[in-house]
Amino acid sequence: MSFDLYSLASAGVSDLAPYRPGKPAAELERELGLTDIVSLASNENPLGPSPAALQAATAALSGMTRYPDAAGFRLKAALRERFGLASERLTLGNGSNELISLAARVFVRPGEQIIYSEYSFIAYALAARFVDAEPVVVPAKDAGHDLDAMAAAIGEKTRLIFLANPNNPTGTWFTREQLVRFMDAVPPQVLVVLDEAYTEYVDPSAGLPDGLSLIDDYANLIVLRTFSKAYGLAGLRVGFAVADPAVTDLMNRVRDPFNVNSAALAAAEAALFDSEHLQKTLEVNRKGVAQLSEGFSQLGLGYLPTQGNFLLLDLKRPAQPVFDALLREGVIPRPLAPYGLNDHLRVTVGLAEENRRLLVALEKVLAC
Repeated sequence: MSFDLYSLASAGVSDLAPYRPGKPAAELERELGLTDIVSLASNENPLGPSPAALQAATAALSGMTRYPDAAGFRLKAALRERFGLASERLTLGNGSNELISLAARVFVRPGEQIIYSEYSFIAYALAARFVDAEPVVVPAKDAGHDLDAMAAAIGEKTRLIFLANPNNPTGTWFTREQLVRFMDAVPPQVLVVLDEAYTEYVDPSAGLPDGLSLIDDYANLIVLRTFSKAYGLAGLRVGFAVADPAVTDLMNRVRDPFNVNSAALAAAEAALFDSEHLQKTLEVNRKGVAQLSEGFSQLGLGYLPTQGNFLLLDLKRPAQPVFDALLREGVIPRPLAPYGLNDHLRVTVGLAEENRRLLVALEKVLAC
């Protein structure tokens, strides 16, 4: 006798489409037999991790028979030293992605609302569906967050709002002044999650807020940071949330024990203080953004300005055939059909030679 196991799941989960990561280089190697592949799909640091972080992670492996420090004492101490953050404000996560899901699980009941912007990180939509929340998707303005419209969308059932600054996948941003005006309009019982995954790449002259500087002003603000991007630790999965101690207490009650492994804890602690590697990363990104911007302009392609380590490329034609052709050239960008951006590709900024490979491949593919 057969039984429909899907009927056991909540409606939000059974109707959920799994997250689709960028295409791995190893998969393309298997499919097409290519060996020289440029992966520009997942906004990873092309320089790799800090040497200090790599050394710390390697040393931590000798203790892999022991469970990691569930409280993350040393990493929290390092975050206190680096950013002045009290431990009672910190929740460590298996990447900031886990913290997105955790916020929804802790603060949103089935049928309540989660607000997020059109063209924002797809994990927000997944978190809403996972907890059977009602998603309220506010149309984008100039491909970015329309904070006034998001504030106007708040209702009695609203419990959580996700903001990304800079935004993924568009690279757009809002200023400190705009965020403060928005936060002043949000009722205290509605929590705002400010996702600052790309904050290290931000040009200081652009006027973006440092979310950590606003924590004392708003008890309903949760700021997310990650070590996956500028710090080059995407493979180890470690991030942190900063919030009011009461919010942090609730999140840590639900957080899985030992959710951050020993190597990740050690690497993140070391990476925080390798300023030389971080500055090198930012310089490579700055030059790469300029290289790709000039190359796209020469090819007659539109793109959005960015405050991240990626660019949103507007092909003015269906992107999937271009993506497929680029794969055959050994270059992996990111198609954005799941975001409703069917004519766009997101391109991670790589090393100079990787960027050149992309531009050469694009010129060839678009000429066909």
